[in-house]
Amino acid sequence: MHIAPARLEDARQVAEIHVTTWQSAYQGIVPAQYLASLSVDQREAMWRGSIADGVPELLVAKVEGGMIGWVAFGPCRDEGSPADCAEVWAIYVAPSSWSSGVGRMLWHRAQERMLEQGFRTVSAWVFTQNARAIRFYSAAGFAPDLSSVKEFELGGEQVQEIRYARALE
Repeated sequence: MHIAPARLEDARQVAEIHVTTWQSAYQGIVPAQYLASLSVDQREAMWRGSIADGVPELLVAKVEGGMIGWVAFGPCRDEGSPADCAEVWAIYVAPSSWSSGVGRMLWHRAQERMLEQGFRTVSAWVFTQNARAIRFYSAAGFAPDLSSVKEFELGGEQVQEIRYARALE
């Protein structure tokens, strides 16, 4: 497996993994009609712009058969967060590669980049019902900020997220 910065030509595969992973990982968490409405074309346009702008930073994991996962990260987007706080905006691994260590390797490479950029802490937002992500972040040393739970509407239903955080040192 090779992990490298995303290039413009990667945008389509990033979008495909984004949509298929949402549709697999968020069943029973996000409304089914919302998941069914996700568009690879729309996500590709979004990711093409992000790759061109360099925000968030995007690393992709590839094997001979193509891309199997990616991680997006950058400065923390939470209002009032300190300048030395980073955020994992997303880590997605193709469902066929779940539990293979790809996510862990992407996290470690992103962690190295965040440290190189001078960040001291990192956070990530996780759906409160996403047991797989909670296990992943807990194993990576993140802890939940119980005061951070927020509820919002997605696809006509209420969902909850919680912030997980850790020091980068």
